Parts: sequence; C-alpha cells; structure tokens
Amino acid sequence: MDLASILGLVICVIVVVFGILYGQSGIEVLGNFYDPPSILITFGGALCCVLIMAPDLKTYFNYLKSFTLILKVQPTNEVETIRQIISLSNIARKEGLLALEEAANGIDDEFLKKGILLIVDGTDPELVRSIMETELNCIEDRHGEVVGFWDSLGAMGPAWGMIGTLIGLINMLKVMNDPKAIGPAMAVALITTFYGSVLANWICIPIATKLKSKNSSEIMVKELMVEGLLSIQAGENPRVIEEKLKSFLSPSRRASISQREEGGENIV
Repeated sequence: MDLASILGLVICVIVVVFGILYGQSGIEVLGNFYDPPSILITFGGALCCVLIMAPDLKTYFNYLKSFTLILKVQPTNEVETIRQIISLSNIARKEGLLALEEAANGIDDEFLKKGILLIVDGTDPELVRSIMETELNCIEDRHGEVVGFWDSLGAMGPAWGMIGTLIGLINMLKVMNDPKAIGPAMAVALITTFYGSVLANWICIPIATKLKSKNSSEIMVKELMVEGLLSIQAGENPRVIEEKLKSFLSPSRRASISQREEGGENIV
C-alpha cells in the first residue's frame, strides 16, 4: 500500500475536522456540515457531468475504480531494470542476439519481452523504435484519459458547488421577510461551495497529480528499456550502455549505483 497517499487522505480529514471543532462546545457542531440536498447537488451533479463525458458506462466505472491506483505502490525499479538490460547485453555480446530469445522467457515485463523478440527476429532498428514508441504513446493516451477524468471531476466539483450556492441564495431571498430563516438558508448556500472545494482539493486534484506522477515514472522506465534494447541491437559495449542508461536517473541514484559497484556489487 502507498502509505503517503493513505496518510495524506486521512490527515486531510483530521485537519478539517479539527478546524471545525476547535473552539466549539461539542462534537455536535459537525452536524452543521451535513446537508443531504447539498451533497446531492454537488457530488451528484459533478459525477453525472463526467458520466456525460465518458465514452460508455463501463469505462466510466473503470475511471472511478482508478482511485485505487493511488493506494498501490507502483513497482518501477529503474536500477533493477538497468541491471537486467546490462545482463541481456552481456548475453548478446557473448552468445549473439539469438541467445536473447531464451533469456526473454524469464522476463515478466511484457513491454521489454516484446522488444527483445523484435530484436531476435532481426527487425530493423528504426522499425523497432517506431513500434515501441507507438506502444508508449498508446499507454500515455490511456493514462491521459484516466487523468483527464479526475481533472474534469475536479473542475465540476466547485462548479456544482456554486450552482448549489445559487440555489440556496435564491431560496434565502424568498424568505427575506423571515429573519430567522435567513441564517439557515445562507448556511445551506455556503455549504455546497464547501463540498465542491473538498471534492476538488481533497480528492480529484491530488488523485490526478498522483496518477500523472505514476505515469511519468512508468514511461521513463519504458523509454529506458527502448534505449537499452536498441543499444544492445547496435552491439554497443555493456559499459557504454550502462553509462547511457544512467542518464535517466537522478544524480543521487547514479551515485548509489556507483557506490554499489565500488562495494563489489557491480550492476554489470
């Protein structure tokens, strides 16, 4: 489980509840922030709007289920991927490219395995790059659709909160002759804006940002694979390939690899 996402979601709730209760006489004040019609207008309206945008009902529910992705740790170990590619380059250098077919059987990553088999089949390097980059673009497009769903939902939340506020204000103006009714009506008008802001800033924007981050990490690892495979196909020296692939890492990660090599754990 992704502890950062879970802690962020939970602590946000704690902070808001603390802010509501601070200086108040009791916990019953939380009831002031519960209003079913406002919940229906804000959350219901926002969810129905993105339903209109979705290609179909199944895709819509798949978009909603993507919420669980931020709760999972994405296994993208760039260092391990570099070690794997260097190991493949050593095999190709010693036994030839055809020997990679057997090595591909022990690889779990379908993207990397596909690239290896293309090389083994003697596919032209430019065609290999084109095929792999086309798949990368398709992956990014699919991820972009999911991120776009949460961005749209985040935009709809405050908008429907404002619609709820306008409804509340209209109802308030209808009872201006009754001073006692103005306060509660105004509270209902404002609480829809509160719900809209919570939906956008507690749920949608953080989810969209997290998914963008996960997408960037995954695409970076796959781009690393493409460069590594093309270097193997070109017959480059494993040490040269290693240095080339290190450029995908941050300076601190490169330093960690160098330290492991100095300690006797050569990634080659």
